[in-house]
Amino acid sequence: MSPTQRDISEEIAREREAYARAGSVRHHPDRGYAPYRSSLLRHPEQPLVTVRDPEAVELSGPAFGVTDVTELDSDLTRRHTGEPLGERIAVTGRVLDRAGRPVRGQLVEIWQANASGRYAHQRDQHPAPLDPNFTGVGRCLTDDQGNYRFTTVKPGAYPWRNHTNAWRPAHIHFSLFGTAFTQRLVTQMYFPGDPLLAHDPILQSVTDDAARARLVADYDHDLSVPEWSLGYRWDIVLDGPAATWTEEGR
Repeated sequence: MSPTQRDISEEIAREREAYARAGSVRHHPDRGYAPYRSSLLRHPEQPLVTVRDPEAVELSGPAFGVTDVTELDSDLTRRHTGEPLGERIAVTGRVLDRAGRPVRGQLVEIWQANASGRYAHQRDQHPAPLDPNFTGVGRCLTDDQGNYRFTTVKPGAYPWRNHTNAWRPAHIHFSLFGTAFTQRLVTQMYFPGDPLLAHDPILQSVTDDAARARLVADYDHDLSVPEWSLGYRWDIVLDGPAATWTEEGR
């Protein structure tokens, strides 16, 4: 029998209490976080394999360059002939290292569901409408101050089968590439005030309150464009005690 949301919420509370009793700061969750059911099956259990020739690995992957990224790539609302449905938003922030210095020329990619909570992907078959004017993918390069910016629509919540009546809160997936294809970090950005945040085992797997809060963007009215879009700010820190949680090993 599939667990209910009450069952999962009780498990989340027990995990949080155990973390508090331990008395040590852990910014990243355990790879086998029980309330997130599939994490028990997906995380590595064997030691990592050392790649003796990293360049050989890179040869099998795509090569990205400045000329591959255009201004249009960062505006997900202009990729088709018509306007996508939904609440238009701007998402911006800075990519920083552990010392607060900007990371320049960083390739930032995003993907997300549409305003109805549906991905433009063949594996997403839940009964929410697709939007022919929204594919849900974009990319840009950070500028000299480490800034990135996307124009998109706010994604909707969607069901997933972790437990009975499980719904994922609205979120945007972020991918960041370093100086090589093998240097990649993947994470998620959430929206403030979402009532589903407390019920989501993926977000709640980050049991440290401060680390979890860093995954939620701030609404910034000064970033809102009159009669066009609402603005959200979300900085990404790549390393150190203020690092943004990443989906390592998941």
